[in-house]
Amino acid sequence: MIITIVRHGKAGDAATDEMRELTYGGTDDVSFGCHRLREICTEKSLPLPSHILYSSWRRTTQTAEILAAAFTAPLETMDALLPDAGVIDVDSALALLPNDDDTAHRVLVGHQPMVSHLVVRYIADPGRVPSLSPGGMVAIRLEVPAAGCGELLFWALPPEYRGYL
Repeated sequence: MIITIVRHGKAGDAATDEMRELTYGGTDDVSFGCHRLREICTEKSLPLPSHILYSSWRRTTQTAEILAAAFTAPLETMDALLPDAGVIDVDSALALLPNDDDTAHRVLVGHQPMVSHLVVRYIADPGRVPSLSPGGMVAIRLEVPAAGCGELLFWALPPEYRGYL
């Protein structure tokens, strides 16, 4: 399967961390990121995102909704993507999903530091990809959800979302 790990877009302040909403700039970055994700997938002959999994916090929900609308993909909350979860929780949740070979392209929308920890875990090459800024994304071909079992396909950060690799 292919997974694209996305850090939620830039968020403003709120009464609680859980309720922080995307800023206008965060919304614009994620929207442009969807456009670039489509272009990069096409250039690299990768399937477009087919399923969006996300933390239920407000800013990740908003980011996931933008992605789902851009790719006409179904949305599903994943508790393993909440800030207090760990990378092993994500491994376990992904292992329960059907593996549709290389046609499955799932987007995981989460928070720092977990999103960057997932990237390092799956590609087993610390420093190869910079820490994900808000709206940043990394695509990985993942044989199984476990340490060192992924192949880095590309990474892209706002505001340009240039595809690297």
